[in-house]
Amino acid sequence: MHELPLKKILVTGSAGFIGFHLCRLLLQQGFIVAGYDGITPYYDQVLKRRRHAMLMQYSDFTATEAMLEDDAALTKTMDSFGPDAIVHLAAQAGVRHSLEFPRAYIDANLVGTFNVLEAARKTRIQHLLLASTSSVYGSNTRLPFRETDATDTPLTLYAATKKASESMAHSYASLWSIPTTVFRFFSVYGSWGRPDMALFKFTQAILAGRPIDLYNNGQMSRDFTYVSDLVRAIRLLIPKPPSQASHFRVVNIGNSKPVPLMNFVAELENALGRPALRNLMPMQPGDVHATWADVSLLQDLTGFVPATDVREGIRDFVTWYLDYYAVEQARTGT
Repeated sequence: MHELPLKKILVTGSAGFIGFHLCRLLLQQGFIVAGYDGITPYYDQVLKRRRHAMLMQYSDFTATEAMLEDDAALTKTMDSFGPDAIVHLAAQAGVRHSLEFPRAYIDANLVGTFNVLEAARKTRIQHLLLASTSSVYGSNTRLPFRETDATDTPLTLYAATKKASESMAHSYASLWSIPTTVFRFFSVYGSWGRPDMALFKFTQAILAGRPIDLYNNGQMSRDFTYVSDLVRAIRLLIPKPPSQASHFRVVNIGNSKPVPLMNFVAELENALGRPALRNLMPMQPGDVHATWADVSLLQDLTGFVPATDVREGIRDFVTWYLDYYAVEQARTGT
């Protein structure tokens, strides 16, 4: 497949978990990167600023701190940077958070994505890449999930806004011939992760001797995907836009090896060297029993398939977590 020589990449959500890892990989490989992030207080802003500070050590990285809903700020950044491609990762994340604060998802995921689409249209971007989620598969029960499966039954507003973003992107790709790739992420985890995610919360609780909440009595499985694998897949997709005939495609990015939640917890116990107190709970609204990605298309397009074993990924996270918070405690004197 022909690759475009794309060099300048705008990454929204650059202070976020995945955005940070992607920006760092791109910078290490010689790309020029402009980050764009609102540094919202949804979770620890210190963690977000630490990520951006690490990226600022690269001479080819610049950052704009502004909300995607601020169309003027986004337009100014686009005009001054002139990107070859946009990787749109910024979003209001969190399945459960959407049950309590739904408006944040409308503002960030719909209005923010609309502004990105308009910016891509006005600047005639060579490749637009947008993050979606396995949550769009909703109540589908046929596994593994394939990109051609119906996604008309989202179970949370979060999933609904991501599905809507996909549809908006498809309309722009069709109307304005914008080469667009949507990728659906599957349970991403790893170092510099989000404090609202299961691995982070479980680690905090186990170290503090508090019980961890396991929904559906722990009888669930997830296609846990290591963050370094995920951003490598994105990196490989950036110079490979869809063909001019279609302008649009959806690509799953997952490990394609579902792991039972109880096994995931056992690996974390082994990495921490201490047992977890289990608080078994009923199924949470909006949850699904299992996720599993069919990654045949990703392999066809890039020759790459995520393969990091969950044991290795968890150990990497624990090593980072213990080091990061030891440093933070020394720095703050807490």
